Amino acid sequence: MKVRGVIGVVHVAAMPGDPAYRGGGFEAAIDAAKRDADALVEGGVSAIIVENFGSAPFPKGTPEQPTPPHQIALLTLAVDACARLGKPVGVNVLRNDVRAALGIAAATGVDFVRVNVHVGAYVTDQGLIEGRAFETLRYRDLLDARDVAILADVRVKHATPLAPLSIDTEVKDALKRGMADAVVVTGSGTGEPVSHDLLREVREAAGDATVVIGSGMDPERAPLARLADAAIVGTWLKRDGVVSAPVDADRVRRLVAELEFRAP
Repeated sequence: MKVRGVIGVVHVAAMPGDPAYRGGGFEAAIDAAKRDADALVEGGVSAIIVENFGSAPFPKGTPEQPTPPHQIALLTLAVDACARLGKPVGVNVLRNDVRAALGIAAATGVDFVRVNVHVGAYVTDQGLIEGRAFETLRYRDLLDARDVAILADVRVKHATPLAPLSIDTEVKDALKRGMADAVVVTGSGTGEPVSHDLLREVREAAGDATVVIGSGMDPERAPLARLADAAIVGTWLKRDGVVSAPVDADRVRRLVAELEFRAP
């Protein structure tokens, strides 16, 4: 799959067991996810990515600190519902549970996963997170899911590399040694813009590989899209640009019309 265009985010709400949960049960979380997905499709996104955004604080997603099973189950239901809308769909299991994401993608037949730390090691608000590319690629093969694209972050938000590396090295490690299908580059946090200089460096290092802007995209920053193939957008597409609000189809339409991505 060649990822292109605006990838709208379905932020799954807090569910039972989450600190931010305030009632409604699992059904309310699924209903909200479906509503947001419908608005994204109505607004003209090219694809959808589903993530367990409401379940903060997040586990690392390692065997020692796994994603709770009920979260994986609900994400599977949300992904399956989005897949029925006819757009390419991906999944990101926060903080870094790409194994769960691949399992969901393979079971639902969707198109891609996002992994925040694919290679290297980062200091994050969850502590030290290490890339698990060795396991990820083999698990994808085990599931006979090679068509599921892996979108790997470089200089991921809410994190700092454990050891200094040039962005050129990090991008090439993700794409060549880690065999990711695309790289994602973000600002420092949720909704924060990526710098033009960093994006340009990533674009140069990636060559013809797919580059995805992972945060902070809005109409004012539309020129950045010319350096990328796609943009994952969540916050700005919400009503009044508030991340906890529902998706606003009119804002989706406006952004889709504004962005002009790199020619394929």
